[in-house]
Parts: sequence; structure tokens; C-alpha cells
Amino acid sequence: MDLFRHLRYFLVVAEELHVSRAAEVLGMAQPPLSQAIRRLERELAVELFARQPRGIALTPAGQALRDEAVTLLAAEQRMRTLLHTIRDGGLGVLRAGVPADTPAPVLGALLDRLAAEAPGLDIDLQELTTAEQLDALQGARLDVGLVHHPVDLTELCSGPATHTPLGVVLPRTSPLARAAELSFGDLAGQALVLFPRSGAPDWYDQILAIAAGRGFRPTRVRHARSPELLFGMLLAGHGAGLERASVARREPRVVWRPIEGEPLTQRISAVWPRRGPHPAASRFAELATEVLTATDPARSPLPGPAQAPSPWSVVFDTARDHG
Repeated sequence: MDLFRHLRYFLVVAEELHVSRAAEVLGMAQPPLSQAIRRLERELAVELFARQPRGIALTPAGQALRDEAVTLLAAEQRMRTLLHTIRDGGLGVLRAGVPADTPAPVLGALLDRLAAEAPGLDIDLQELTTAEQLDALQGARLDVGLVHHPVDLTELCSGPATHTPLGVVLPRTSPLARAAELSFGDLAGQALVLFPRSGAPDWYDQILAIAAGRGFRPTRVRHARSPELLFGMLLAGHGAGLERASVARREPRVVWRPIEGEPLTQRISAVWPRRGPHPAASRFAELATEVLTATDPARSPLPGPAQAPSPWSVVFDTARDHG
């Protein structure tokens, strides 16, 4: 059985919820389409449609297959496109997501490294939050993403990670700025300025849970998507921030102080789909870690889980030898 062809038939029927109309859309007769759907049901050992007097409806199994089929067919198309591109001597487009707060030097260095190692690769960088990247990866709208952990890696591969301690960001005029190091208890009675939870829900919750476990429950949590908004809120007296030292260095009117025991560590790595991965995804992950570590000395690399070999090595060696 041609599974992909039968899945395409199924998606049209699932959209129309009427076999005759679906057959018209597909440009085929109704009996062969009905037979194809019944064959798919036999192959999967489930009932996909509930037959009703005025048409059909998706069963719970049919609803689940509809969602999976969209992802599977998108991955199949991406795989075919990539293989044809590789056959023709190129790597095509790598759609890569990066956090909006990624420093310009990091992006520049990463693009330079990729251009030097794989001149046939076209990088489409997109500024997205961790949550947006995970959604785009699941929907096959992104090939690789640079995300904040923790994230669910069930359907994803992960490259080597970097980890960076977070500290307290304060106006230079704050009495707390006189200390060389702070504890969470020192922040009691303060509001907190943090990135919006929708951007990286698990990391957001982890930060607040660790802070609460060490005696700091902010009087209020305000949200800032960008470092500029963070600095503006802090300088206006709206509390303290929790950030990397490299971010605080952008604004001379604030200071960064380490937290006693370094209880908060930001962990970042590139992730990509396990099914139908882009051949450049794993190398992008390695280079991203190298560049992040080189441009921010506070970061240190952590090894990622072992990955299966990818087609990148073959294509990359060819590009390098002839670049």
C-alpha cells in the first residue's frame, strides 16, 4: 500500500466529510476513493470515519490521524525537497529559529561560520520565542531552533547545550547594588521583572519555583520582552531583574550581581525534529554552541545526547573541499 497517497486521500475526505465531494476534489471516481479509505482503515486496524445518514464524521482515531498525517506529509515533502537539492549539489534553505534577545555578534558570527563551512546553504533566521519555535518545529515550519530549556524532547533531537548563571540586575542607585553577591532572601519585598511566561513556560515556572524555594516571592511580576524594556522598568523603580551578566552590560546605569550558590542556570541548545531532519540541523547546533561560548565567556558548554549520524557530514565535506 502507498501509505502517503492513502493519507492524502484521507486528509481530503477528512476536510470535506463527504466522500463524493472529496472524490470531485481529487478528480477521481467515488468507488476507488471509498476502497482506498477502507484499505487504510484495515491497514491501521482502526475505524477512521463514522458513517452517518447525512454524511460521515471523524472518529477519535480519525481525528488523531488527521493531525499526525499533516505533520508526516509535511516532513515527507521536506525530505524529498532536501534530497533533490543535495542531488543537485546544494543544501537548500535552513529555517532556523533564534530567541529575540540573541546578541547581534552571536548572530553575525554564526552566519559567518555557516557561510564558510557550507556555502551552498541558505539560512532563513527567524526571531521566535521558545514556545513559538517548538510549535513551528512540530508543524514542520522550522528546521532547527535555539531554545531555552527545559523543553519536551520526546520528538526532538538536541545538540550540545550551554549553561549560563543568571544574576540580579539592579539600578546602580539601589542599596542592594553595594553588595558583591546577593541571596534571594535579600530581594524580599521587591517586585520582579521577567520575560513573559508565554515565551518559555517551563523555564519561567522553574525560575519562580527556585526563587520561592529560597525565600523570594516577588510582590509583583512584571514582564519585559526586550532588554531595553527591562532596563526601563528597573530604572523606573519597578523592581529587580534576573538575567545574564552579558545582558546587563548593555546598560551602564544598571549592575549585575551573582546569586549566592548560582541556583539559576540558563540552559540553551539547538533542537530539531527526529523525523525527516534537515541535514544541516546538527551542524547548526554544534556551531551555535561554539559561537555562544566564544562570544560570552560566562557560558560553558554541556554535552548533548548522542545523535545518529546525519547526511550533513557527507555534504559538508564536499562543500568544504570545493569551497
